[in-house]
Amino acid sequence: MPSKVPEFSAAKVKRLSTKPGFWAVGGVTGLYLNVSDTQASSWIYKKMVGKRRREMGLGGYPDVTLARAREKAREYADMICQGIDPLAEKRARRSALIQSQATAVTFRQVAGRFIVKKSKELKTAKQVQKLTAHLETYVYPFVGNMVVGEIERANIVRMLQPIWETKTETANRVRATVERILDMAGAEGLRRGDNPARWKGNLELSLPNPGKVSKVEHYKALPYSELPEFMQRLTPKKTTGAEALKFLILTAARSGEVRGATWEEINLRAKVWTIPAERMKNGKEHKVPLSASAVNLLKSLPRDHDYIFPAVRGGKLSDMTIAKVPKSMGHDVTAHGFRATFRTWAQDHTSYPDEVCELALAHINSDATRAAYARSELIDKRRLLMSDWERFCFHGKPKGQVVPIRRKSK
Repeated sequence: MPSKVPEFSAAKVKRLSTKPGFWAVGGVTGLYLNVSDTQASSWIYKKMVGKRRREMGLGGYPDVTLARAREKAREYADMICQGIDPLAEKRARRSALIQSQATAVTFRQVAGRFIVKKSKELKTAKQVQKLTAHLETYVYPFVGNMVVGEIERANIVRMLQPIWETKTETANRVRATVERILDMAGAEGLRRGDNPARWKGNLELSLPNPGKVSKVEHYKALPYSELPEFMQRLTPKKTTGAEALKFLILTAARSGEVRGATWEEINLRAKVWTIPAERMKNGKEHKVPLSASAVNLLKSLPRDHDYIFPAVRGGKLSDMTIAKVPKSMGHDVTAHGFRATFRTWAQDHTSYPDEVCELALAHINSDATRAAYARSELIDKRRLLMSDWERFCFHGKPKGQVVPIRRKSK
């Protein structure tokens, strides 16, 4: 039977810590102070675990005191008596900790990856900025720092309630974005169960239907009856903003499409403006037939810049430069509103099929049959439409004109 090691004092252990060796310190059988040649000291507890002798580290000295080392050695001894392997238990706890840390990801962290992903899908930096701003303003204050796997339905309702009836359209977009982010977290194994931001069968039970409470704010548009007089006053104006607005009206294009237009996109011989897919809202190339007035306007402009309507200091014209033109003429309307003016005119005073009018506005058609019909882009019919629009812009509706009954498209 091995002799019992006398119980060393803390002072004696301190002296031993300067002498390389493997020292039994007493108090608990199997407790040793291991001192390396460099005088780095650590506690070792040796014990049979089942049929295997284990060497279990208890920490470095002096960070772990003699008293604490003996306490930990006794805890391990008790575990072994209960049939528990202290090293296996330690590894299991460490593994559980690592796993919990791996899943303790916040909503903000997942949202950051979502923004990176969406930035490669969205067409402009402005859209990415808007997405980020919505999250910063309406989402992060409520769930940004929450572990994504712990977000519940009540958190989403609390987040949406302040803006649901006052900023309904924004709130619904925020909800949809949060739903996609939580779906992403689920796909990454960071959360389980139903998505608390889902509308159908979930949030619809707590929040009013957005279609019932939202007030759709349309862009302010000029009544088409006032357009000929407006164009008469606009025509003499030769500022870049005014010229761009004329072109916008004659083509029924969006402000961003006009402001970003380059000479490379124009084919004056074919009288076609081809807007590349990356500049279109729907992500598809769009051909715009140019009326005689639109062509003449382009021919009158200098070609000393890549942009057709460059800013004073170069680069793309600002949206505000076009927007302030009608306001300076006493009309509280938006540049985008002229597209509504065009569409209302086409609906009320022409017999062109909806497909032709919608394609003129580069609207995506969700109907499969019409979409297939529209693959040709109906360029010839749209050229006639834009020619009639040009005539109306400058001369209005001819007196005595009989308005044809609109034909139903086949």
